Amino acid sequence: MEIKAGDLLDAIEYPADLRKLDKSQLFRLTQQLRQYIVDTVSIHGGHFGASLGVVEITTALHYSYNTPKDQIVWDVGHQAYGHKILTGRRKAFHTNRIYKGISGFPKRKESEYDTFGVGHSSTSISAALGMSVASQYKKDDDRKHIAIIGDGSMTGGLAFEGLNNAGWLNSDVLIILNDNCMSIDPNVGGLKEYLTDIVTSPTYNKVRDDVWNLLGGFKKYGKSAQEMASKIEASLKGSVLDKQSNFFESLGLRYFGPVDGHDVNKLVEIFDDLKKIPGPKLLHCVTVKGKGYLPAEKDQTKWHAPGLFDKITGEIHKKHNPIPQAPKYQEVFGRTIIELAKENPKIMGITPAMPSGCSLKYMIAEMPDRAFDVGICEQHAVTFSAGLATQGLVPFCNIYSTFMQRAYDQVIHDVALQDLHVIFCLDRGGLAGADGATHHGAYDLAYFRCIPNMVVTAPMNEQELRNLMYTFQLEKNAFPSSIRYPRGQGVMIDWQTPLEEIEIGKGRMIQDGEGVAILSIGHPGNFVVDACKDLAVKGHVPAHFDMRFVKPLDEEMLHDVFSRFNKIITVEDGCIQGGFGSAVLEFMADNGYSAKVKRLGVPDSFVDHGTQKELWRECGYDSIGVLDAFYEMVESKRELIHQS
Repeated sequence: MEIKAGDLLDAIEYPADLRKLDKSQLFRLTQQLRQYIVDTVSIHGGHFGASLGVVEITTALHYSYNTPKDQIVWDVGHQAYGHKILTGRRKAFHTNRIYKGISGFPKRKESEYDTFGVGHSSTSISAALGMSVASQYKKDDDRKHIAIIGDGSMTGGLAFEGLNNAGWLNSDVLIILNDNCMSIDPNVGGLKEYLTDIVTSPTYNKVRDDVWNLLGGFKKYGKSAQEMASKIEASLKGSVLDKQSNFFESLGLRYFGPVDGHDVNKLVEIFDDLKKIPGPKLLHCVTVKGKGYLPAEKDQTKWHAPGLFDKITGEIHKKHNPIPQAPKYQEVFGRTIIELAKENPKIMGITPAMPSGCSLKYMIAEMPDRAFDVGICEQHAVTFSAGLATQGLVPFCNIYSTFMQRAYDQVIHDVALQDLHVIFCLDRGGLAGADGATHHGAYDLAYFRCIPNMVVTAPMNEQELRNLMYTFQLEKNAFPSSIRYPRGQGVMIDWQTPLEEIEIGKGRMIQDGEGVAILSIGHPGNFVVDACKDLAVKGHVPAHFDMRFVKPLDEEMLHDVFSRFNKIITVEDGCIQGGFGSAVLEFMADNGYSAKVKRLGVPDSFVDHGTQKELWRECGYDSIGVLDAFYEMVESKRELIHQS
């Protein structure tokens, strides 16, 4: 379906075309850009509210600055849809997040306008600062660098590290704080905009700099005079502006704002003024997430990434299937932790800003004193959990696998080294789908299994997830542990089974067989089950073992496998390098066995976006991939292709 862009937007391929417009045309352009995002995302899906909230900022930036020479760095990338549309990708925007289409996030290989690849939060300030210092070193003094941070990213520690260093280095970088509140207070907004007019005007800054230089010229009083002037200025701004200015300016940044982030013409004026002011600066823009689409303005969480919807009625399309469906793994986690917490008063729940995504929202609602959303602070979430554990509590720290990478040192130093009873529940383990390489949880099996004291597991289904959660909260299992599970649906309709303890380090045999042994970890065990059904039709019966534990491995089971089979296939939804298959090879080498081993999993390359099924197929460890590996093992032509 072709989506109409609008007369102004249709004429813009790149920002150079945008800059040919008269300033009076920008408001109409922003309306067309916003509508284009609504039209496209409603049909093809994607993130939604964040990009609607920065339409005016995006337009004004590309209008005022000479991009791509001037470099814009987006934080997270949820905000960057308008940016992509204005930078040569409007005609391809309908392929956003679709297999082999454009990325849902800024990506350096995709466009020269995407100056920094993002997907994890709080990186923009540090990246833009690095670019600014590089330009200064290379004497490329007329190049500007802008970081746009918001949508919760300012809670991340890396953002504060970048702010602190930016003030110290005194580089010419502009930081735009996209403060997406629901509204602007009309009683104070006008005054604040008036003050912004003053402090961003060329006249004000010329006088300020002239006075500064004049005071510096008095050798007898110069330094102390400058210090006094600085204190007077800070006192005036601190007494008139809101208290936020004091914080940023205490770090050495010039603070401007707050300003209306939806007044595109005013933003252009401000950017034109700020370009003439040297040094590190922060512009505080107040915006509305989901601006211009009323349902998204009213419910920011629901409309962050709503899927397909009717743009007229605002109805989000849901799949209606008369056949009962298995629940999502995160739903099972969210319901099971409450079930466990009712029996064990020591259990606590922690998530870094993903209560809806990981389903801890249910516990937060029912047990608010025992469940915590700590914001986008993965490092803090882990060490906070460690602190709880030192006091005898049992924290379930739920973090997406890809985001756990950000807290690796805290896992080692603050949890594992102290052998604390923290249970890590890693959601989105494996290939996560349309969010692509920045969000795939491909590495946790590898990076956790090398840590002393850690127990590393992956359940094959919902029952196993429940039982592992039950097992690890028991007082006798007071060690660090990890349970990883994929995004999306499980396989059990009747999943609320009685809770049972699982013996640590023990796998289970799904079926015995002959010729080939298939060892699986986690959800891909279901791909093996499907493949074995197809093989059984042709009289092939490989053995299938669900190992459950990557660490400790079930050595008794592996001794049995290697003593009976010389053809072995390992299957995992994680990186081949250093992962579960590598652990099996290490066991084989350490114990003097010899066998032909075929490892299936995520290859040693970054995997782009697509549906999970498309990516499992691409990486070759879905049920078809298992069939391919089996026939390769037995050196026989494939007799049946599994299509389901």
